[in-house]
Amino acid sequence: MSRRNYQRKPLPKDARAAVIDSLNHDGRGVARVDGKVVFIDGALPGETIHFIYSKNHRDYAEGRVAAIVTASSERIQPHCPNADICGGCSLQHLTHEAQIHHKQTLLLEQLRRIGKVEPAQVFAPIRGPLWGYRHRARLSVKDVRKKGQLLVGFREKASPFVADIQACPVLHPAVGTRLLELRALLAGLKLRELIPQIEIAVGDHRSTLVFRILDDAPPEDWARLRAFGAQHGFDIYLQRQGPDSIVPVQSDTVLPHYSLPESGLDFHYNPTEFTQVNPAINRSMVARALELLAPGPQDAVLDLFCGLGNFTLPLAQRAKAVVGVEGEMGLVRQARDNARHNGIDNVAFYATDLFQEVGQAEWAQRRYDKILLDPARAGAQEIVRQLPRFAARRVVYVSCNPATLARDAGILVHEAGYRLLGAGIMDMFPHTAHVESIALFER
Repeated sequence: MSRRNYQRKPLPKDARAAVIDSLNHDGRGVARVDGKVVFIDGALPGETIHFIYSKNHRDYAEGRVAAIVTASSERIQPHCPNADICGGCSLQHLTHEAQIHHKQTLLLEQLRRIGKVEPAQVFAPIRGPLWGYRHRARLSVKDVRKKGQLLVGFREKASPFVADIQACPVLHPAVGTRLLELRALLAGLKLRELIPQIEIAVGDHRSTLVFRILDDAPPEDWARLRAFGAQHGFDIYLQRQGPDSIVPVQSDTVLPHYSLPESGLDFHYNPTEFTQVNPAINRSMVARALELLAPGPQDAVLDLFCGLGNFTLPLAQRAKAVVGVEGEMGLVRQARDNARHNGIDNVAFYATDLFQEVGQAEWAQRRYDKILLDPARAGAQEIVRQLPRFAARRVVYVSCNPATLARDAGILVHEAGYRLLGAGIMDMFPHTAHVESIALFER
């Protein structure tokens, strides 16, 4: 039967029994029912459950737990009362040690299955705080006329609807404990129906809120936002179009910043620019990257996907010279500003599309002793294939997607002449299925 002619059968309405074999990449239980794989939200390996089908696809189906017949010994009561509804977390019902084990196992399985590689060493997981760790987030806003209320939060699981939550324990408390105040603020704005999203950026000393607006805000709304910022200690911006369109509503607004105390470095950033969600894990991650890459005073180092210099500047403190390359010019400008701010002058930053051939770029004409990569979820396949030109002895790869890390690791090992010395996870997003990892390759 062709895909075009495939027709979904009506979903069974009654609860069905299943035994859960494992967890998949997004934290759902995996079972096989009537010869078909079913991904079941809220189920854990080893459990016998009853579930309700929610979706049916050609090759698999989806469902949610209706009742637990035999519970896993690793099941716990979620800390948050909204954990079963809110899509911000997916694994609060699993012990933290089991979460760590699941993520480490997933990483190693992906390396074996996709990359056909095996690390010589599995690094100890990098751990951090379990609650209040999220300093970056995008919250959805919805004016629900039928309920007579305005909602602020993450979207519900497998749903476009905004979850009705009053607090969020994984958000930094400056924001996570003030969702009701945010609701009241937005409910009083004339623009309340035209604000779909709030972006949060909590720095070391200041908290920033960026309100995405679909029309120009009237003076009354500006005044309310200024008063709210003053009352709760927020720097507030409005974003009419793209990220570059943000404007502060207060005259004394300052850029957020974070520090790396071990390096004595301080980083300023625009509220819509990428920074790591979990600053405690970020500090440990930078320290481990420095340990693995081991830059010395004679080394030339290349930092690819360098962002605003999070790894580049600590590397420059130890290496002879460092080149940072990033695709977004705005981040390159911010990285240069951060280098000047910290008095670092042995570093150069370039804006280059790393998903294309880079051979003509000035920085690509040189050789480097060591390379660090920190790409987005899509990975770094294009530039990884070009790494042999630089003849680097050592490569550290920081990843937010184990599948693309595994793919790129296969290229480095089977095509570029490297071996995988070690890999391990970093607990950047506790209680979620998100897997952050780091890997070390040597020529």
